[in-house]
Amino acid sequence: MIQATIERIETRLVDLPTIRPHKLSVATMYGQTLMLVKVYCSDGIVGVGEGTTIAGMAYGPESPEAMKLAIDAYFAPAMIGKDATRIQALMAHLGKLVKLNHFSKSALETALLDAQGKRLGVPVSELLGGRRRERLPVAWTLASGDTAKDIGEAEHMLDVRRHKVFKLKIGAKELKTDIKHVADIKKALGERAAVRVDVNMAWGETQAAWAIPALADAGCDLVEQPVASAAALARLMRRFPVALMADEVLQGPDSAFEIAKNGGADVFAIKIEQSGGLFAAQRVAAIADAAGIELYGGTMLEGAFSTVASAHLFASFANLQWGTELFGPLLITEEILTTPLDYSDFELTVPNGPGLGIELDDAKVKRFTRDGLMKVTR
Repeated sequence: MIQATIERIETRLVDLPTIRPHKLSVATMYGQTLMLVKVYCSDGIVGVGEGTTIAGMAYGPESPEAMKLAIDAYFAPAMIGKDATRIQALMAHLGKLVKLNHFSKSALETALLDAQGKRLGVPVSELLGGRRRERLPVAWTLASGDTAKDIGEAEHMLDVRRHKVFKLKIGAKELKTDIKHVADIKKALGERAAVRVDVNMAWGETQAAWAIPALADAGCDLVEQPVASAAALARLMRRFPVALMADEVLQGPDSAFEIAKNGGADVFAIKIEQSGGLFAAQRVAAIADAAGIELYGGTMLEGAFSTVASAHLFASFANLQWGTELFGPLLITEEILTTPLDYSDFELTVPNGPGLGIELDDAKVKRFTRDGLMKVTR
């Protein structure tokens, strides 16, 4: 094995505009901030990783600003001089020094895997056991909050053959309004497209028990995290002719095991950041497979680097019954790669170059890099 030590770690915050406001039950996003990290190694290899959240801290306990601070102050000093090629050993060491901080750990692990793939001349998927598929189906989230706009957006996606599975963000409005929104969109799209919903924990259990049958009648085939607690989600299981998916309650392998043990979901939304990295997400998927729980490749609306890292992992899964929603880069107006990702015929092509197989456009990124940690919002 080629030996290489970590010499330097750089972080930056990159504020990028999005194509439209993205409305969730917890917040509305008007742009996306990426925390990009570069790991410089003694053999000249540089790995790139990314940490991203949904709507700052409205979704979870970490933010891009917090990730940068955690890496600069805690992770980086502990990594300098360490063997860059022993990734799992290094991540286990960091896990003892820093509790939680799953998103920060995912960004660093991604950068280390990118560097190791480049070092060995193989794609990251080969470091994860080898890919089983070259392309991944990608769903698109309709989240303008306006039914007519969402229908128009979906029709356009079908026309250009970019997406034929649509997830609707609901939960911020009155139940009957949300259900009518879903029903009208499904009626307009018919059998040409699948329709799913993400409630982002907005409902109580009683509301969910009333709404889920109505969503099933409307033609919805998957309901994501309708309630906040794993116990409530488990109580809703097997009561309705529609699959229920765990997302926010999935916080790595330990939580995955508890949910699986209690029969708490039909589907797991696998997210590398929420799991604490690619290897941890791989373990979450293995737990699901063993329990007969189906898999969906989730997103934190990441930019290109975490999206592609996720794609390498999802390409290695034996089962990926519900496809993916790796559309994050398509929500951002600015291209930060030297060569754009290939989204075509309703799927994403998994890059096959060394490491992640993508290259950062440093000049473009520099233009959007924030000076310091503060950000003035609208």
